[in-house]
Amino acid sequence: MTTAPESNHTDSETVPGLGNAYLFAVFNALSYQIVLGSPMILYAKHLEAKATVLGIIAGMMPLLVIFQIPAAHHIARVGYKRFVLTGWSVRVMIIFLIALVPLTGAILDATGRIGLMLFLLFGFNLSRGISSAAWLPWITALVPATIRGRYLARDSGCVNAASALTLFLAGLVLGQTPQEWRFAALFAFSALMGLASLSFLKRVPDGPEPEPENRNPQPVPWRAIAAHPPFRKLLRFNVAWAIAYGGLGAFTVAYLKVIAALNEDYILYVTAISYLGGLGGLALFGSRLDRHGSKPILWVCLLGWVLELVGWVLLSGGLVPPRAWFVLLLGACMGLGYAVFAMANTRLAMATIPVLGRDHFFALFSVVSSLTLGIAPILWGLLIDLFGPRQLNLVGFDLNRYSLFFLLVLAAYLVTLALCRPLEEPRAANVPALLRDLLRRGPLRSWIRFWPRG
Repeated sequence: MTTAPESNHTDSETVPGLGNAYLFAVFNALSYQIVLGSPMILYAKHLEAKATVLGIIAGMMPLLVIFQIPAAHHIARVGYKRFVLTGWSVRVMIIFLIALVPLTGAILDATGRIGLMLFLLFGFNLSRGISSAAWLPWITALVPATIRGRYLARDSGCVNAASALTLFLAGLVLGQTPQEWRFAALFAFSALMGLASLSFLKRVPDGPEPEPENRNPQPVPWRAIAAHPPFRKLLRFNVAWAIAYGGLGAFTVAYLKVIAALNEDYILYVTAISYLGGLGGLALFGSRLDRHGSKPILWVCLLGWVLELVGWVLLSGGLVPPRAWFVLLLGACMGLGYAVFAMANTRLAMATIPVLGRDHFFALFSVVSSLTLGIAPILWGLLIDLFGPRQLNLVGFDLNRYSLFFLLVLAAYLVTLALCRPLEEPRAANVPALLRDLLRRGPLRSWIRFWPRG
C-alpha cells in the first residue's frame, strides 16, 4: 500500500480559518445533543410516550434529510456557506420555542405537550435536512484530501468531548426526579449554545464555488449516479448499517429507564461515558485513518459492534445482571464504535464520490442512508410496542421486547459486516496490517509489556 504523505503544517495553516470549524463543532454539539439526544428521549418518557413515539423522535432527523435532494439544486446559486448558515439560524430560533414547551403544563396535558414538541422537532429537523445538503460538499471542497482523515478525527474529537460535557451537565440539571422546569432550563441552554455556534460558523471560510456542471438545467441522472459501481456498494453497506444502528441510541435509553429502572441522571452519565469512549476510539484510530485507509478500520469496528450487541443481548435477556460497571462498559464501547465508524465511513464516501456531480452524489448518499436511519427506529418502535410486556423463558434466557430488539440488531450487524468486504477503496491496507500496527504502536503494546507473567 502507498500511504499518503503527512503534512507538517497545522490544519489552520493549510486552510486558514479552519479552526473556526472545530469551534463550531464544539458549540453545535453542546446544542444538538440535548434536543436530538438522550435528554429529549427522557423528556418523552417523562410524558409517558410509547416506543413508537420514541422511534418517531429518533427517526425524524434522518428522515427529513430527504430534502437534500431538491436542496442540492440550489447550492450552486446560493453558495455553500450562506446555505448552511441560513438553515442553522432557523434551527436555533426553533430551539428557543422548544424550551417553552415544558412550561405549558398549565394549559396542555402530556399528550398535548408531546404533540407540540413533535411539531417543533419537525420544523427543526426540516431546516437541518435542507441546509445540511451543503455541509459535506463544502468541507470536501475546503479540506485537501491529504488531511481529511486528520480533520475528521479532530472534528469528531471536538464533538465527542462537547457531547460528553453536555450530557454530564444534563444529568446534574435533571437529577433523579426531574421536573418540567428542569427540562425547560436544559432546552434553553441548548438554544444559547446554538446561538454561540453561529458566530463561529460565520468565520469558517467559504469553499470554492460549485463546479459549473452543477448548474446544468438538465434533469439530474439519479439512476446513473446510484448505479456507479463503487458508490452502489457504499450505498448498500450504509443501508445495512442504518438498519442496525437506527434507533439503537433511543431504545437503549428506553431499556435502561423501563427495564433496568435507572434514574435519568445515571442514564445521562452512561450516555456521556459513551462519548468519552468515542474519544478513545478517535485516539486509537484517528492517526491511522490516512495511513491505512477506511475499509480495514470499518471491518474491525463492525466486528467490535457485533461483540457489543452480544453484550446487550446477554444483559436484556437476564443472563448478565445490570451491574454499573457492565452498563458503563457497554456505553463506552458504543460511543467508541459510533465515532470510529462515522469517521471512517465519511472519509470513504469522500474518496469514493467523484468530483463530477459531487453535490448530487453526496445528496443521494445522505438521503438513502438517512431515510433508512429514519424509518428503522419507527419500525423498531412498532415491533417493541407490538411485542408488548410479554416474556418467554427459553432455557434461562428471557425473551422480552428489548432482548428481541437487540437480537435482531445483532443479526443486522452481521449482515453489515458481510457487506464491508466488497467495498472499494484505492490504496487501502488490509486488516492484518492494521492489527499489526495496533499491536506494535498502540496502547495494547504497553498493556502487554506490563501484564504479569507466571
